Amino acid sequence: MLRQVMDVLEILDSPYANGKEVAELFIPYEGVIVEIEKVGSEKGSTDIVRILIEGEDPSLPVLGVIGQLGGIGARPEMIGFVSDGDGAAAALALALKAAQASDKGDRLPGNLYVATHICPDAPTQRHEPVPFMGSPIGTRQALQAMLKRRLDAVISIDTTKGNRLINWKGIAITPTVKEGYILKVSDDLLDICESVTGQPARVLPITMQDITPYGNRVHHINSIMQPCTLLSVPVVGLAITTELAVPGCATGSSHELDIELAARFSLEVAKRFGQNKCKLFDHTEFERISGLYGDMSRLVFSTEDLEND
Repeated sequence: MLRQVMDVLEILDSPYANGKEVAELFIPYEGVIVEIEKVGSEKGSTDIVRILIEGEDPSLPVLGVIGQLGGIGARPEMIGFVSDGDGAAAALALALKAAQASDKGDRLPGNLYVATHICPDAPTQRHEPVPFMGSPIGTRQALQAMLKRRLDAVISIDTTKGNRLINWKGIAITPTVKEGYILKVSDDLLDICESVTGQPARVLPITMQDITPYGNRVHHINSIMQPCTLLSVPVVGLAITTELAVPGCATGSSHELDIELAARFSLEVAKRFGQNKCKLFDHTEFERISGLYGDMSRLVFSTEDLEND
């Protein structure tokens, strides 16, 4: 899938990158629905990109893959594509590969939904140990615009380089999160991760803080788990990682092979998820733990906008 990654990066690495240019990538392919929506605030605007790749049977479970980010660029402070944009690049490369494969006759069993947003001039914000990328719109606002279809599970791809927890380069998955519960790591996802990378699977540790909504003044590793604050379906983070802490606003710090790994992993999950051959969590065990310890959704679901608090 390296070709798809390169094609996507060629479009995104521009001060004029926008949703319309991304949508044009998919014009040649049937069975692909692309929606572009401009969303803004007093800080600026971004193009929300929503892509549906139709599978063989729309009644089968639908996997959503979200490319999480603040922006693909931090202009005018930084020139070029920033590391924070890796999640968007991986998600769009996945969508492009799935569309091309479907056009050749290799259709996915069920529908695949991919969403991200395109902002080439996002602001930066202070964060330890390295600066975070900001965004012209809030994380919750972006996710509400991205998550507009019924989904049965979500893979959230995010650049996860600005921390002291991870000391390897490549990709890592998180435990599954559902309705405020951090559940065991999916064995099926571990299998896919090892098959795709040819290495032992890596797991990104997450905390209760990480699954709470942004803006509550507690520390988050990044926005990788934020989809779980809007959805009751299982959410798994897919982190693109480095051995050392790298700022999200750094340019020249995107590694195409790691973006490709994230996209290829997501495609393999989509193939198996639609066939009910990839479980993100154990239904029986979830019912057991929620029956024993009650509703934990108060941790993740919030009706108020905390980001400007």
